[in-house]
Formats: sequence, structure tokens, C-alpha cells
Amino acid sequence: MTAIPPEFNLQSYDFDLPEAQVAQDPTDKRGASRLLVLDRASGELRDAMFAEIAQLLPKDALLVVNNTKVLPARLIGHKESGGRVEFLLLTPLALIEAEPGVDGTQTALAEGLLKASKGPRAGEVLHFPGIELHVLEKGEFGRAKVRLHWEGELAEHFLSQGHIPLPPYIRREDKKEDRTRYQTVYAREEKLGSVAAPTAGLHFTPEIMDSLAQQGIQIAEVTLYVGYGTFSPVRCDDIREHVMHAEYAEVPPETARAIAQAKAQGRPVIAVGTTTSRTLESMATALGEIGPFKGWTSIFIHPGYRFKVVDQLITNFHLPRSSLIIMVCTLAGRRQIIDAYNHAVKQGFRFFSYGDAMLIR
Repeated sequence: MTAIPPEFNLQSYDFDLPEAQVAQDPTDKRGASRLLVLDRASGELRDAMFAEIAQLLPKDALLVVNNTKVLPARLIGHKESGGRVEFLLLTPLALIEAEPGVDGTQTALAEGLLKASKGPRAGEVLHFPGIELHVLEKGEFGRAKVRLHWEGELAEHFLSQGHIPLPPYIRREDKKEDRTRYQTVYAREEKLGSVAAPTAGLHFTPEIMDSLAQQGIQIAEVTLYVGYGTFSPVRCDDIREHVMHAEYAEVPPETARAIAQAKAQGRPVIAVGTTTSRTLESMATALGEIGPFKGWTSIFIHPGYRFKVVDQLITNFHLPRSSLIIMVCTLAGRRQIIDAYNHAVKQGFRFFSYGDAMLIR
């Protein structure tokens, strides 16, 4: 059997992490997180605080953020037999096409995850607060195609009865404060629909955003509706065989113009988070140039990929053996990232969604 080259071998993207460093709750105050700065050219590492970010970025940079908003997309209901069942909506709200039903109800097709002690079968009817769900087709790992029936506004049923779908490594039920803390300060109401936060943005405060503007750093927005696939592990020993779940992304015309101008002027484009990176690189890959973009993307950035838009990256620390750490390694070099992660472990940085941050420049 031919050996898998190290850059494509899943084992190459592993590291040891004490359980105590998996952040279960956010820091007490936004902006109070720590920041590990990696200089790619020299390999130098510097420990800093996230509140210093405006002073650590080039003054003429273009900072691009993901303005999506997390939906309390997890509903708890019951089968007709009375058994408990959970449903996690995966289809972005903006893409759900409602049709008038009988008796003033509305219906729509959607996809989601179903969880029960005994998995619901195709044809079953499930009941959630304000929503009746018909299982149409079962897929792998709990995924299902369903038909929803409801009255009123669909979003309101989730907002009033839903739970924030925290990542599986946060081993607690969601709390009231997660509704605000698991959102970025620049999340837009009209972009409601993600099942996970673009977590690199959780560190920003209005004050930090003001300090960026005072430094002359331009800010532009994209949207990627973060799906559950962001938590899906890579299961292939050869990472080239991994298939990403598709997510819906948008690059508005004004952001495309700002990126094109920055590139023409030689100014760095800095992505806040892997979701922003995937959006920008999907746009450039799909169009072959910089321009407005709307569509589904299943781009998997791994060694061999050459970044077309992103020059620098602000990101959290990611799960070992995940598509996200593979993407970060593709940008900065596998050995440098693994060394940086080992440094972060030794220095007590907090990891994953509610953890600390990293600036790769």
C-alpha cells in the first residue's frame, strides 16, 4: 500500500489538548480573550490580548467579517407515540420557501438533524411547539429531509421555543446568556439562520470596532450561513477523500468592490474566521475573479490550494483532525500551526468556540 504523504495524512493534524482547556463558557467580557500572533515569514510567536488587535493589524488593511446571525435552531418535541425527539434545522431561514397550506397554515421543505432514542422513520409525523414535522427521507448521521407545517412566522417559533445549538464539545445545556454571547456584535437580523456562530468574531466589541476604524482599517461584510458540517470530523485517513457539507454564502457587490480595490492597491485582505475565508475563496474560485457572489459552496481548502483573496486570518483554535485546522495549516504551514498549537497548550490558551484567538499574518 502506498504511504499517504504527511500533508494529506489525517494523523498529521492531531495534537494533545487537556480537557480543562476546552472552553465551556465565554470569557466574562468580550475583548478579554487572549491572542496568539503567528508571523508566517519568521515563525515567531507572540502572546497578546485580543483588545490589542487594532494595533497589530496593518493600518491600511481591509477586514472582512461574516455578518450571519445564529438561530436557536434546536427544537425539542415528541413523536406521536409520546417519545422525545430533537430537531436541528439546517436549511437557512432565508432559503426556506413557504407555501400556503390548508386552514391558514404554511408548509415548506427543509433539511435537518433528527435525534431520538429510536430514530424516526420516513413517513412519521413529529410534533414540536407550533410546528408539525413530516419525515420524508432519512440520510446518514441523523440527517433528514422533512416537510414543516406551521402557523404565523416560522422564525418566531424557533426564537420563542428553540435552543442555541452549542457545539458538541461544550458539555452543558444552552443558557439564556448564550443567546447573546454566541452572537457577534455585527450579526445582522436579516441574516438570521446559522446553526453555529462564526466564532472568531465573538471577541469583537463595539469599542474594538471603533478602534479599528480610528486606525483607518476598512471593514466589509459577507454572509455564510454556518451549517452543522463545521463540527463534522474528517473521517478519511487520506484527507483528499473528505467531502464537505455545502453551505450557502453571499458576497455583496460593495464588498466585492472593496476587495478588488484593496488588491489593486496592494493592501492586505484579512478574514475574520474560517467561514469568511471559505466565502471569499469560494467566490474567487467560482467566478475566476473578484465579484458579487451568491450560492452554495462545499470548498475544502487543504494543502495544494493557493489562496486567491485572503492574506491574513483571525481565527479561533480548532479541533484536531478537523477541516478547519487543515485549512489553517494550508494558509500558514502545517508544522508552524502544530508548533503554535503546542505553544498555546503550554501557555494555557482556551480552545474552540468560546476559546481564545489567533492572528496569522
